[in-house]
Amino acid sequence: MTDARAAARNDAIRCLARREYGVWELGRKLRQKGHDSDLAQSVLDDLAKAGLLSDQRYAEARVNSLKNRGYGPQHIHMELRDKHIDERVAAAVLQQPAGYWAALASRVREKKFGPEQPKDFRDRARQMRFLQYRGFSREQIEQAMSDHTIE
Repeated sequence: MTDARAAARNDAIRCLARREYGVWELGRKLRQKGHDSDLAQSVLDDLAKAGLLSDQRYAEARVNSLKNRGYGPQHIHMELRDKHIDERVAAAVLQQPAGYWAALASRVREKKFGPEQPKDFRDRARQMRFLQYRGFSREQIEQAMSDHTIE
């Protein structure tokens, strides 16, 4: 193994020791550190074959992190697309049981605004905009804003 290849591999391993990365994101990081594109791609291929680098694992970790922070599926999907995660992988990791995303939207709304439903149109619109900003769909927001709590 050449010195340049060993340095690129060591940089990649150090990055992966801190957190999961997607293939595209880690390649960008290696190029920013000054490694040649072809060399970086070769190291990435080796790491993927060894099971140390996986877009699937990165996507699962990122989805869990963003769900725990109260973000909805549209926001998460957009972020995965920005990190060049394959659409099929993104769709698979975003699959949840029926009603999951609506229940999460309801919990996020309650955490931010309290358990009481808004009394007037202005407050209702403000809460709906907040949930939309967080990446929930119109249907999920409507369910979260209904008087019935979803569990």
